[in-house]
Amino acid sequence: MRSSLRLVGWALLAVSAILATAGAAGWWVYREATGPGPLKEARTVVIPPHTRLGGVAEMLAAEGVIRHRLPFEIGAVVSGNGSALLAGEYEFPAGTSSLEAGGIIAAGRTVKHKLTIPEGLTSAQIAVLVGEAPALAGNVGPPPAEGSLMPDTYVYSYGETRTALLGRMQREMVHALEAAWAKRRPDLPLASPEQMLILASLVEREAARSDERGRIAAVFVNRLRLGMRLECDPTVIYALSDDGTKKLDRPLTHADLQTPSPYNTYLEKGLPPGPIDNPGLAALRAAARPAPTDELYFVADGNGGHVFAKTLAEHNRNVAQYRRGDLVEPDPLGDAAR
Repeated sequence: MRSSLRLVGWALLAVSAILATAGAAGWWVYREATGPGPLKEARTVVIPPHTRLGGVAEMLAAEGVIRHRLPFEIGAVVSGNGSALLAGEYEFPAGTSSLEAGGIIAAGRTVKHKLTIPEGLTSAQIAVLVGEAPALAGNVGPPPAEGSLMPDTYVYSYGETRTALLGRMQREMVHALEAAWAKRRPDLPLASPEQMLILASLVEREAARSDERGRIAAVFVNRLRLGMRLECDPTVIYALSDDGTKKLDRPLTHADLQTPSPYNTYLEKGLPPGPIDNPGLAALRAAARPAPTDELYFVADGNGGHVFAKTLAEHNRNVAQYRRGDLVEPDPLGDAAR
């Protein structure tokens, strides 16, 4: 009898020891899962596709986001996040707990990158920016068609391909052009949305100030109606820069204005055969609804804007005040319709 009691006593003691150990272990897991993590400052970690829970825990521990794998894995399973961890690039703030880290990944709160495409760049120039942007994948490939990319600030995540981002820019341009064409003034001498895009690209390069876009568009439209040459400096610059693939690091000369090219609007009447850059939304709207004016000329005023004129005599007086020597106004964004 006494020996049986001794056995039960030992068994109870063993059970008590197991429960005490389990309680201590449980408290440790809880503390490690919910308490502040070891990060002293924010850190970014990339979780590759098809990484399982154990692999994610191993990566986070190796990067110093968490101290131990086990609390993270248990916390992820208990919280329901264990099967919802998504691949991507994640930023973990300083002191992120294991549970918080799992929640960030399960919610797909990936790092968002931004790429700003300024108005008036050529497609070749935009391709360079996309090629140099961090966190994108793949090659750029050949530059898209001139004028097919909408300037804007684009948000993207780690791993998006460069061609996919360019595709988004192209779709945005299609939508913007369709919207502008639908709201165009009915009396415009433009036969298609493509011609309006070409006009907008000229306006974009000539207008250094946003408040002048409508007047510059009106000058070109008025000249088209009268059969006058547009005489737009940026079209000559485009021709001399191998259709926008190179940079012209000098001012135009009078000899440049005689360069044979379908883009040289000093020699050829009408619009050039294609856009000379990628215009923004404001330039598209200006081309669709030019200012109500009968002005036919403008010349740079030396202060970032232009002086407009209705007659050649008035324009010649304006030109005499600003032209120097044998050089055409060296502003790389264009000078004047003469």
